[in-house]
Formats: sequence, structure tokens, C-alpha cells
Amino acid sequence: MATLRPSLHQLRVFEAVARHRSFTRAAEELHSTQPTVSVQMRELAAGIGLPLVEQQGRRIALTPAGEALLVTARAMFDAWSAFETGITDLKGVRRGTLRLAAVTTAEYFVPELIAPFARAHPGIEVRLAVENRDAVIRRLEQDLDDLAVMMMPPRHLPLSATPFLDNPLVALAPRDHPLARRASSRRIALATFAAEPLLMREKGSGTRMASEEFFAQHGLAPNVRMELGSNEAIKHAVAAGLGVAILSAHTVARHPGRDGLAVLDVEHLPIRRRWALVRREGRIASPVVQAFVEYLAARPAVEGAHKVAQKAARKPAPRRAPRTR
Repeated sequence: MATLRPSLHQLRVFEAVARHRSFTRAAEELHSTQPTVSVQMRELAAGIGLPLVEQQGRRIALTPAGEALLVTARAMFDAWSAFETGITDLKGVRRGTLRLAAVTTAEYFVPELIAPFARAHPGIEVRLAVENRDAVIRRLEQDLDDLAVMMMPPRHLPLSATPFLDNPLVALAPRDHPLARRASSRRIALATFAAEPLLMREKGSGTRMASEEFFAQHGLAPNVRMELGSNEAIKHAVAAGLGVAILSAHTVARHPGRDGLAVLDVEHLPIRRRWALVRREGRIASPVVQAFVEYLAARPAVEGAHKVAQKAARKPAPRRAPRTR
């Protein structure tokens, strides 16, 4: 049997095609042309002796041989990346790549998290993918990243999660809403808030899941008026008077009134959650990943974290009503 000798470039072309399920998008990522990508894929398949992809409608799918090659190619890339990082460390120069994924809500603080690390390690390239929770889970399933930043890791994958930052979820209303004009000494009953038209993130969002769990725990069914796919869209809709919302305090500006918003003092709120650094169990952590984890563990908080988040996190936990016998 002839020895297979695919080039590293062919494997990178194949991995990009497999990830995007598209020759065109793979060519764009690789700064190449679609014909060139097609040639590389044909030569790789010919060398292996089996088709690697097949057409399914407008998209392509991997054959069993393609699925097996994708697992092997990614393992090779991970091993090579760890080797490169280890060699440069032996030379006394910290170089390498840190691949991070983050859910959309984390985009409000992750850049502030990365910036000091990047300044301290100028030889490290940081690649950040910001996606919704479902997309980040798919990236974890495909083992595309070293680490992921999210609030509610999925349970169906073998993961390790290290909490590192408070993520209080607060109630928002339009600045001129009647609930926002209540005396500061009067807390708003949760049932009163739940009766208001509620704007929520899409299903699958961590904020949506945490909010639904919260209302269920208190025996309430929220009055959901609208689903929106981003925090900014919800904030604009709230400011326009379309309803109220529960969002991470990190999404709220230091002065929410300037955005037409008010943070309400509702009983049992904020919902207390934490951001976690998530990674696949069994993945060998490169020196770059280890350095980032150590850096994160040594930081007391994210620089410049929003004051409203800090204030919400310090708010005393709501007292539970005494049980009746």
C-alpha cells in the first residue's frame, strides 16, 4: 500500500472547507481562489483514494473518510501548535496562538480582559470568535478553540469550567417607566415586574435560560412580548418603550439613563450567575493557554468593569420568605 503524503497546506485547505462546508468561504479565509481550493481538495482525495466531501443541495457534507481525516488533521494542528509554542518558550520568547470563543454578552468585557495580557505578551496572537451560545457550543463540539467564555456551559460535553467573574442579571425598564419612578425605598414586587411586557433573547441564549429558570423557581410565568437576537437590540427596544428586560449588568453603560434605561430594584434580583472559562477535558494545554489561565486567576477583576455590574454584584442577596408549616 502506498504511503499517504498529504501536505500541511492541503490539510489546512481541507480543514477550512470542512469547517465552512463551502469551497468559496474556505478560499476567502485562506486568501486563495475557489479553483485553487478545488484542485487541492481533488489532489488530497486522490492521494487518500476515497472521496472526502459530497454535495448536498447547495452545501457540501463530509464523507466518512472526510470525518476521520478532519479529526486527524485537527489533532495534528493542535500537536504542532503545542510544539511551536514549546520550542519558542525554550528559546526564551513567548510566542504562539491563543484561540478564544466568547458568547455575545461577554463581548462587553472580554476585550478589556485580553488587552493587558496581549500587552504583556506581544509575541502571542489572540484569535477571538464572538458568537451566540449555540455557535460557541458547536465550536466546543468541534474542539476549535483553546478556551471559551460563557455563563452556562453545556452538559452534554466533557468540559472543565472555572468561574472567574460575577455576572449579575438585572432588570431594565425605560427611563420614564412608572416602575422606574418609584421611591428608592420601595422594592418592586417580582410579580409586578413579571406582569410587564418582557423582551427576551432568543431560545438557547444563556441569559434566556437563566431568566426562565429564575421565573420558574418563583412560580411565575413571564409576559414575553418579543424575542430579539442581541443585547443591543433589546436595550434599544426597552428604551423605545416596547417593554422591560433582564440582561447582564455588563451590557449596561455606567450611566444607563443616558441610553434611556433604568435599572430597577426588583425583589429577588439580580439573578446571580458567574462567567466561566471553559475548555474540553483531555485537551493538552499549551504554555500559552497556561499563561492566560494563570493571568486570569491572578486578576481580582476585569479592569474597567461597569460600575452597575459591580454595584449589582455587591447588593445583598434577597432574603427568603419564611416557610409556613
